[in-house]
Amino acid sequence: MHRLRVCTELRRRAPQTVLRNWFSSFNSTRSAHSLPFATIEVEEISGSQPAEVHNLVQGKWTKSSNWNTLLDPLNGESFIKVSEIDETGIQPFVESLSNCPKHGLHNPFKAPERYLLYGDISTKAAHMLSLPKVSDFFTRLIQRVAPKSYQQALGEVYVTQKFLENFSGDQVRFLARSFAVPGNHLGQQSHGFRWPYGPVAIITPFNFPLEIPVLQLMGALYMGNKPVLKVDSKVCIVMEQMLRLLHGCGLPMDDVDFINSDGKTMNKLLLEAKPRMTLFTGSSRVADKLAVDLKGRIKLEDAGFDWKILGPDVHEVDYVAWVCDQDAYACSGQKCSAQSILFMHENWTKSSLVNKLNDLAARRKLEDLTIGPVLTFTTEAMLEHMNKLLQIPGSKLLFGGEALDGHSIPPVYGAIEPTAVFVPLEQMLKDVNYDLVTREIFGPFQIITEYKDNQLSLVLDALERMHAHLTAAVVSNNLLFLQARLGDKPYFQEVLGKSVNGTTYAGLRARTTGAPQNHWFGPAGDPRGAGIGTPEAIKLVWSCHREIIYDVGPLPQHWEIPPST
Repeated sequence: MHRLRVCTELRRRAPQTVLRNWFSSFNSTRSAHSLPFATIEVEEISGSQPAEVHNLVQGKWTKSSNWNTLLDPLNGESFIKVSEIDETGIQPFVESLSNCPKHGLHNPFKAPERYLLYGDISTKAAHMLSLPKVSDFFTRLIQRVAPKSYQQALGEVYVTQKFLENFSGDQVRFLARSFAVPGNHLGQQSHGFRWPYGPVAIITPFNFPLEIPVLQLMGALYMGNKPVLKVDSKVCIVMEQMLRLLHGCGLPMDDVDFINSDGKTMNKLLLEAKPRMTLFTGSSRVADKLAVDLKGRIKLEDAGFDWKILGPDVHEVDYVAWVCDQDAYACSGQKCSAQSILFMHENWTKSSLVNKLNDLAARRKLEDLTIGPVLTFTTEAMLEHMNKLLQIPGSKLLFGGEALDGHSIPPVYGAIEPTAVFVPLEQMLKDVNYDLVTREIFGPFQIITEYKDNQLSLVLDALERMHAHLTAAVVSNNLLFLQARLGDKPYFQEVLGKSVNGTTYAGLRARTTGAPQNHWFGPAGDPRGAGIGTPEAIKLVWSCHREIIYDVGPLPQHWEIPPST
């Protein structure tokens, strides 16, 4: 009842008054177990006290009779019960989406006050996430379901909070900014508008259980769409709690549907509800299937075999080694932006870089989750892939390559040491090896190779043959190496001009991971590509262009009907 009263107040009263009252209640009457929005206490989730995750449809939280029991990725206990919808239970979700018109819940000519509403919601939600108690709650909850270090999980909460700050106040309505072009005669003007799709769907993965779904969900809502959200069941509890926080901040209960289901059921829902646009973040295989099933009405942020090139200028070896370690092994390598392959110029090979990478990887330990369970690959699968790579002539294990020991991670998940395998560049490029070497292993695993001055063209060929172009890094302060072709030296080629990746860092401090909220994050080279985080990303993914041409006259004096043409 307390949460119901808060929601009612948030809709009825002035925003500042509501915030003051809610935060006062938060600070003075919070029990030992709960926040105003929360239905769980993170530390109490266990096999003896499993948490429950519900569905949200047509403005109501609901439970189904089917429960999917999740295993704690650190000890194998059955610690979360997810109420999952099967194929027989999708009708309320189909009806809910079908009730949303193609012109959306709001647009520049319909209910424009909702742009202001979402500016207010963002203000309140950003303030809530800035509170240490709330930030810590979500950080620890992320750690429970997608184990990563506290700092990595906290970074996800921070980026989400800053994103919400960015779209506070008037910033939501600025997303719908239009333009006008003079017409051919008096009374004629053409106006371009950003228009919602109406009913839409969002499907997000396990590795960023707060950041990705919140940023895409809010982008969809800002532009006037009605979304159904599906988050990977392994981590859906995080977004369920965040939705409850958003409801407390004024989000109308029936603006978003939240479904827990398996992939087959979700596919059926998409085919029957026919959302006008679906955002999918996840594997390339599923992405390609959905693109066919949905007849192209989709935006994708799929997998990435992300590369980093170390240029010929060697500087700050300690710093570059640290960034490489973070890019490859933070979150146990379970980032779509993780460094999958490192192309080292021979000058770097002669440095202490590889030894420093080994030392940094050795610091990672399960106790602080700087290395942890891999949720999509088993230990056996990762080690089998490593052994296949080691059969390539000239390949060698640089470090790692062993299963973690002394843990209770269930065998359905993977647990290996941070691992690096060296593969000669010429061998990598052979047709018989290329697909194997460039297979993305969503875990603490990377390929390292070396190139010489006269081999940069081979590196660029390797990049050209890759099929997913998400993130990349060119570590060099040599501007000629980055972007110009000049003189006879073979490494003066267009590294940036001859590559594609949508989020590319260039310079000595270049990285592949750790994208903040202030720049575009997403792939390039694919018309289906989706972005996240920025106004440009939101407008690209969650709205389309509509042109309205006003032509009100007056007619020329003495106008007559002309001859037929």
